Formats: sequence, structure tokens, C-alpha cells
Amino acid sequence: MNPIPKTEGLIAAPFTPMTPDGQLNVAAIDTYAQFLVHNGVKGAFIAGSTGEGVSLTFHEKIDLLRAWGQVDQPDLQKIVMVGGTSLAECIQLTQEAATGGFDAVAVLAPFYFKPASAKVLADFCVQIGEAAPEVGLYFYHIPALTGVHLSMLDFLKHMDGRLPSFRGIKFTHNDLMEYRQCVQFNQQQYDILWGWDEVFLAAMAMGARGAVGSTFNYAAPLYQKLMQAFDAGDLDEARRMQDKSIEIVILLGKYGGIATGKAYMRAVGLDCGAFRLPVQNMSGEQYALFQQDLQRISFYDYASQLPIGTPA
Repeated sequence: MNPIPKTEGLIAAPFTPMTPDGQLNVAAIDTYAQFLVHNGVKGAFIAGSTGEGVSLTFHEKIDLLRAWGQVDQPDLQKIVMVGGTSLAECIQLTQEAATGGFDAVAVLAPFYFKPASAKVLADFCVQIGEAAPEVGLYFYHIPALTGVHLSMLDFLKHMDGRLPSFRGIKFTHNDLMEYRQCVQFNQQQYDILWGWDEVFLAAMAMGARGAVGSTFNYAAPLYQKLMQAFDAGDLDEARRMQDKSIEIVILLGKYGGIATGKAYMRAVGLDCGAFRLPVQNMSGEQYALFQQDLQRISFYDYASQLPIGTPA
């Protein structure tokens, strides 16, 4: 069996660009990809929570997948979240990704009819992976949103050796003990991506080398400085960068949650429109206060930058 490629660096979870009337704006995706590469981001995790994957229709997911698949950025790893509650739909999207230029797909735990055990969850993932063995497969662990609280260590045990295309887990949970156990599993065989931006430094101490995050879209330089400081043994500077990350996340909560991420994108010059209901977007008055808060936390000192010449 070939060694599983291990991710080093930041994978952003892109927002799905929307037009003012709430439709997909796939014309913006090529510019978005250039923006990520310009800021040193190593990959794009498409149609996840940040990308409103669960709010899109099946045909919209196909359109989004194909638009990102056409992006010509060889240094940008592309992973797409395929679901979901429908095994058949997950398989169809995975087969589309396999022929559409993607490195891997990510499978979310079914969150209506929930799997009763780690073995059942593994069976679900294996069926998806076997339908398109040429594309890598990650499991997307985010129990705060799916309500599926299963042991990821048990899940790895039930996946181990069953699916050659299985790469690892996007671990969006703050259980650092279990994260470390997954990193160490079977002589560190799998790629265990960290997914909790505001405690990334703690995860690095537990062995994280690759991470997927929404704030990497608009604050990638901050996290790159954090990683550089950690690798240089400068923990004071690494903690300072993590404190800046926490300030960003506090504003996410202050202004209503996940939709505030699109306000951050607007602030750095890449307008991605609004989130769909039931996610609530901030008002114009709130955005003006938000901009004041960005100045207060010196956000622009470490914000991602648009490439020179990008249309406004």
C-alpha cells in the first residue's frame, strides 16, 4: 500500500459565492482560487459548512463542483464535501469529483438517520469510496453540527485496511486527546486534518501539520506566522498569533456566527454575497460597526490580500 500523502499547511474552506438574488456565482470562483494561492493556501475544502454545502440543491452542488474542478491552479489541492444524508447522492457526487479534477472528497456523517456505531459509519464511507476508488476520501468529523458523537479512534479501526483510497479525517472537534490518538493510530498512518481554528496552536502541539479552516480564507498570513513561530520554538509569538485568531473568532460570534465570515471576505475585497436562510446575515448598520471592530483588533495587519490587478 502506498503511503498516504500528509497535508502540510493551510486548507481554506471557501465560501460559496452568491449573486445578490441568492444564486450561485460560479464566475467568481477562478478569482477566488487565485486569491487563495496568492496568500499561500495549500488547498480548498469546497461545499463544507463554510461553503453552505448542506444548503445547496444537488444540481447546484454539481455546478459548484464543476466550476472548482475547472480551476487551473496545480498547487491548490481540491477536496469537495459530498454529503450527507443520502448514500446514493454521496456516490454520485464522488463519481463526479473523480472525473472532475479533485484530489479527494469528504464524507459527512448522516445527521438525520444517524449511524448507530463507528462500524456503521465506516460501512457508509466504504460504499462511497468503492464507487470511485481513484479519488481520495476523508471523513468530516463535526459533531457539534451533525450530532453524531462517535469515537474517531474506533472509526479508524473499522476503516483500517478496508478502503485503499481512505486518507483520514477532517477533525473539527476540540477533543485533543482523541485527536492525538488518531494522529498516532497505526504508526501515524492517516492524514488527520485539524478543523478548529481558534485552538490551532494546541493542535500543533499534539502533532497537527495540516488544517482546514474558514478563517484561513481571510487571515491566512496570521496562521502562517503562527506555524512559523511554533516551528522556530518561539511559543510567545505563536501564542500572540493565536490570540489574534481568537479575536477574529470572537467577532464571528458577536455578529451572529458563520455568516460573519462573508463579511470578512467583503472587508478584504472579495464579495461573496450572503448566506442562505436559515443562517442570518448582518444588517448594513451591523456591518459598519463590524468594520470599526476590524480596525480595533488591527485585522488588516494580518489579513489575506487580493492579488494586484484583481477587479474590484
